[in-house]
Amino acid sequence: MKKEFASASAALEGLLFDGMTIASGGFGLCGIPELLIEAIKNAGTKNLTIASNNAGVDGFGLGVLLATRQVKKMISSYVGENAEFMRQYLSGELELEFTPQGTLAERLRAGGAGIPGFYTKTGVGTVIAEGKEHKDFNGQTYILERGIVADLSIVKAWKADPSGNLVFRKTARNFNPPAATAGKICVAEVEEIVPLGSLDPDTIHLPGIYVHRLIKGPHEKRIENRTTRKKETL
Repeated sequence: MKKEFASASAALEGLLFDGMTIASGGFGLCGIPELLIEAIKNAGTKNLTIASNNAGVDGFGLGVLLATRQVKKMISSYVGENAEFMRQYLSGELELEFTPQGTLAERLRAGGAGIPGFYTKTGVGTVIAEGKEHKDFNGQTYILERGIVADLSIVKAWKADPSGNLVFRKTARNFNPPAATAGKICVAEVEEIVPLGSLDPDTIHLPGIYVHRLIKGPHEKRIENRTTRKKETL
C-alpha cells in the first residue's frame, strides 16, 4: 500500500469530519505535527475533541485551532503557555477533561492496545477522581480510567521509510508513539523519508503497521520559552 502523500491536505483527504476525536502527539512545541494541524485548520473541521498533552501556544501548534474556534473539547494534562486556551476555558467556551500526564499517556497506550480501561492511584482523593469508579486492591484505593481510541492520530517523527516505520528524535519521542497507536487511522509527518531497508530495525520506535499515511515537509521548530543571559564582559 502506498503511504506517501504530497502534502498534509492530501494526506488528510477523506479522513476529517465535524465532531471527530483526534489524538495529537508532541510535548509543548517539541515533536508536534504542525503541518497536519495547519491542514486541519484550513479544512475548517469543527467541534473537535483533541487528546494531547497540551494545546501548543498562542498562534502555533494546536493553538491555531483554538484561535479559529474549531476545538470543542481538550483532553490534556498541561494547559499553561496558552492565553487563548485559558480564556476559552474560563469563559465556558471550551470543555476540558483534565488528565494527569502519566494517566494520559497510559490512556492513549491502552486505547492502542485494545485495553478499554485500567486502574490507577493517580488522582485518588482529588477532582480527577470525581464520578469515576473506585476499587480497592491490597488495601489501596484506585480509580478506573478509560482507554482513548481516536478517529484520527496525527504525529510528527524525524525519519520514516516508505512502509511508515518511524524514528523519533530525542524528546520528540514523548506522546507521539502512544498517540499514533490510539487512532483508527494514523497520519505522520516527518523530516526525512529514507529508502526502504536503510533503517536499522533496532532504531525503529514505531512499526509501520500503525502508520497509514505519510508526508514529508519543512518544519519551523520554534522554541517555546527562550531563556538567555546577558553577555559577560571581562
